[in-house]
Amino acid sequence: MRTGAERDENMEAAVKRAEVQKDPKEEREEDRPMSRSDSGSGEDSLDGLMRRNCPLTPSLSPRKRTTSQSKTEPPLLRTNKRTIYTAGRPPWYNVTGTTFKEAFVIGLCGGSASGKTTVANKIIEALDVPWVVLLSMDSFYKVLSNEEQELAAKNEYNFDHPDAFDFELLVNVLRKLKKGKSVKVPVYDFTSHCRRKEWKTVYGANVVIFEGILAFANKELLKLLDMKVFVDTDSDIRLVRRLKRDISERGRDIGGVIKQYNKFVKPAFEQYIEPTVQVADIVVPRGGENFVALDLIVQHVHSQLEKREITVRSALASAHQGQPLPKTLSVMESTPQVRGMHTIIRNKETNRDEFIFYSKRLMRLLIEHALSFLPLKPVSVETPQGTIYEGKRLSGKRITGVSILRAGETMEQALMAVCKDIRLGKILIQTNHDTGEPELHYLRLPKDISEDYVILMDSTVSTGAAALMAVRVLLDHDVQEDKIFLLSLLMAEMGVHSVAYAFPKVRIITTAVDKKVNDEFHIIPGIGNFGDRYFGTDAPSDWYESDEGMDY
Repeated sequence: MRTGAERDENMEAAVKRAEVQKDPKEEREEDRPMSRSDSGSGEDSLDGLMRRNCPLTPSLSPRKRTTSQSKTEPPLLRTNKRTIYTAGRPPWYNVTGTTFKEAFVIGLCGGSASGKTTVANKIIEALDVPWVVLLSMDSFYKVLSNEEQELAAKNEYNFDHPDAFDFELLVNVLRKLKKGKSVKVPVYDFTSHCRRKEWKTVYGANVVIFEGILAFANKELLKLLDMKVFVDTDSDIRLVRRLKRDISERGRDIGGVIKQYNKFVKPAFEQYIEPTVQVADIVVPRGGENFVALDLIVQHVHSQLEKREITVRSALASAHQGQPLPKTLSVMESTPQVRGMHTIIRNKETNRDEFIFYSKRLMRLLIEHALSFLPLKPVSVETPQGTIYEGKRLSGKRITGVSILRAGETMEQALMAVCKDIRLGKILIQTNHDTGEPELHYLRLPKDISEDYVILMDSTVSTGAAALMAVRVLLDHDVQEDKIFLLSLLMAEMGVHSVAYAFPKVRIITTAVDKKVNDEFHIIPGIGNFGDRYFGTDAPSDWYESDEGMDY
């Protein structure tokens, strides 16, 4: 069996190839490991976020302003440009493709500078699970009018009043995040008192920690919280912390800070924040220093996560047996040319050069065949002879290609050769060899992909577990199901049924369908581990078609 080190090397190599192929001028909606949000301050900030501390030990680092973000813990490996997390995100949906496991949402409420962020970070460290998102209420301040801007500049605007927050947007974002959707979070500039133009994309949460001074002040928000924690800190300590923060981080003078505190912050706490302690499930005195309370919180979250565990791959293997192939499946005509190329690439004696050459030929034919299913609209053009030609043009905004790493990216060249200036995205999915389940490790999707026709590429599909996860990721990013085209050189009937049953509007296109999958989930007669044969990283025979790229 392949060692963990070898598996990590393959993962790192796949992401490095993604980096090399990335167009630096192309704007990306997501360009990061799945567990990292872009709401931090860039690549350099990631290392700081990922430093591993001992769970529930006091932190001596100064408090920084909260931003909405997502974090994870090691295990990890690093390239020269990127951090790759080897603890992937397990399935959050069932065999029907429906989101089954909603994110567990912890609400943290407390006065300004009470230590909510410290408590949140302590919980994240102690949980030691991937895909934890920290969502801050501070990101959802309303856009101020010119008059309100002037008041804020003079410390005369009440930022601690419920009217200062955009609760409608906040509830919508948290609801989508709880359901597993990709969301855009505003970035608030506390110096200029306005939202920045760039909103940050957050996606992939098993646990969401939502913190804010008025986290319990809205009935719709309360409905979304699975656990409500109130952080209770002495008012003098909160004032000292606020002075340090506003003077050092926001460039304000001590007189203005004290004036604002006495006029707005303290009255708002007494009127709107302190009374909400009644709805809290747990009250944490002393904030991040209360290790007993934090331990209880972590134990409860772990127990809830265990109840939500689901399995997908084994269920797929026992489903849909004996069913007719779906109408959404299109198999290329098995011409003598196509069958001859299959004979070559299926032959275990075929050398790597010939395997690559004939695989590329098949890929090109497959792409051309797939494009014929895109909707076209009639269009008239004038020829150089001055006459009108009645033709066709794509009925839609554009096409985007998304490859399932690593073997799926072998199909990118064929797609780029046929579709000029096409945008590309990548999804890294690997098998957890302890559970047998697919796990999501990395994601890079072009901006505004929700408006596109998406060609999803993987070399082989066996049970359909990886394809199912990739389609679910696209749907979570609001790509329309009937605009997704799943392309694969070889598929098993089991994989075809799995995808079609879960996503009946997805068009499935392949060059061949094999009937059987053995007990190890290998396609029979199959093609072997396509990724290993293509990239020259041949694995032992018992690994064929069982890992990334690879009949899975």
